[in-house]
Amino acid sequence: MTGAFADRTRLAVVLIVASVLLLSAADAAVKAMSADYSLWQIYAARAIFSVPVLLLILALGGIGQWFQVVRPWILLRSLLLVGMWIAYYAALPSMDLSVAATALYTTPLFIACFSSLFAGEPVGRTRWIGIAIGFIGVLVILRPGADDFSIWTLLPILAAILYALAAIVTRLRCASESPLVLALGLHLCLLFAGIVGTVSIALFDPPASDNFFLGRWTPMDLRDWAIMAGLGIVMVAIATGVAKAYQIGASSVVGTFDYTYLVFAALWGVLFFSETLDAMTVTGILLIIGAGVIVLRRPRVPVEDAPIPRV
Repeated sequence: MTGAFADRTRLAVVLIVASVLLLSAADAAVKAMSADYSLWQIYAARAIFSVPVLLLILALGGIGQWFQVVRPWILLRSLLLVGMWIAYYAALPSMDLSVAATALYTTPLFIACFSSLFAGEPVGRTRWIGIAIGFIGVLVILRPGADDFSIWTLLPILAAILYALAAIVTRLRCASESPLVLALGLHLCLLFAGIVGTVSIALFDPPASDNFFLGRWTPMDLRDWAIMAGLGIVMVAIATGVAKAYQIGASSVVGTFDYTYLVFAALWGVLFFSETLDAMTVTGILLIIGAGVIVLRRPRVPVEDAPIPRV
C-alpha cells in the first residue's frame, strides 16, 4: 500500500467513523425527543437550519445547479429517502435503537438483490450466502413467531428496502450529480414533509393516540431551537463527511467501518435508554454484520454497491 493511498484510506476511515458517530447520536436524540415532539415538527425545525447551510455551501463552492433538485430522478431519490427516514424513525419509540439500527443495516443485502434484479449484475454464490446469513440474522432478532412481535418491528426492514432502492437510483441515474445537490434535495423534501405533516394535523385534528405521528406542533423555547439548529448543522456535516469518505477510500473498507454505527447505536441505547441485549439479539446483530462484510468485501462488488449516504 503506497503512502498516499494509505493516507487517503486512513482519512476515509476517520471520516466515516466520525460521521456515523454523529449520525447515531442524532438518531438517539430523535428517539429521546419522540415523546415531546412530532416527527413532522422535528423534520421541519431541523431542515429550517440545514437547508440554508447547504445553500450557502453550494453558493460558496460555485455550484449553481441547486435548482436541479427538482429533476425527476433526484426527486425520486429524495422521496425514497424521506420514506426511509419516516419508516425508521416511526419504529424508534417502539423498539430498541440498537435493534432498529441493525435491521436498517440490512441495506447492503437488499442492494445486492436489487442490483441483480434491476441492473442485471451477477450476484455470485458467495454473496448469495452472505445475503442468506443476513436474513437469518434478521429472523433471529425480530423473532416473528414470538408473543411480543409487533408490526412496528418490520418498519426498519421497510426502511432498509427504501434505502436500497434509493441507492440503486443514485447509482444508475444520479451518479454524476453533486453530493451536496443530492443532500439539498433530500433536506428540502424533509422540510416539505414536515410542513405538510404539521399543517395536515392542525387542519384535520386527528385523535392523538400516537403523539409522534399525530401530535400537534409543540411550542419550543430558545434551548429547543438551539438543539434543532445543532441537529440541522450536524446533518450537513454528516452528509459531507460520508460523501467524502466514499470518494477517497475503497468502498469495501469504508463500507465495513460504516457498520460502527451499530456499535454506537448500542452504546447510546445502553447509556440513555437503559436498553439491554439478550443473547439472541447479539447473535442476530453479529450475523447481519458478518453478512454485510461478506457482501461488501467481495471483489466483484462494484464501488456503487457500498452503502449510500442517508443524509
